[in-house]
Amino acid sequence: MSMMEMQKTSVFPDIQPSLGRTIVLAGLAADITWEIWARIITPLWVGGPLEPAALVQSVFGFNNLLLAEAIHAVVGIVFYPIGYLFIARPLQRLIFPKLPLLLTGVGFGTGLWVFALYVMAHLFAGLPAFLGFITLTWASLIGHILFGTVVAFVVRQIER
Repeated sequence: MSMMEMQKTSVFPDIQPSLGRTIVLAGLAADITWEIWARIITPLWVGGPLEPAALVQSVFGFNNLLLAEAIHAVVGIVFYPIGYLFIARPLQRLIFPKLPLLLTGVGFGTGLWVFALYVMAHLFAGLPAFLGFITLTWASLIGHILFGTVVAFVVRQIER
């Protein structure tokens, strides 16, 4: 086996049927964690829940709340774990191979937060960058960090 093949197998997950199971289980666990944080804990702190469906509605310009909730759920359950497995974790393995899993998850979650509150909310929806760094911004950061950390730990647990 060449050095390139060894690096590829250690950086990216094997494409096999069990990968779909890993993606969905990690996404479900992380999304449940997010929902508990966003809808139960955050209101106790800031007086109201995090409402990512409202952001989805702003970005795509429609009023259907159920569709916005479904889009956010699919992104969290399927696409974000795929991003972890094929972008965040491979970058971590190549750039910081000895980084603890917790920090990888925190970094992934922070990246999701930047994507949500800068790229989607600011660049696409026209809201202030990071919502002007109000209290809700920080609640969102913690929620995204929890999400990213749960994805990282669930993936590792399943892959063992």
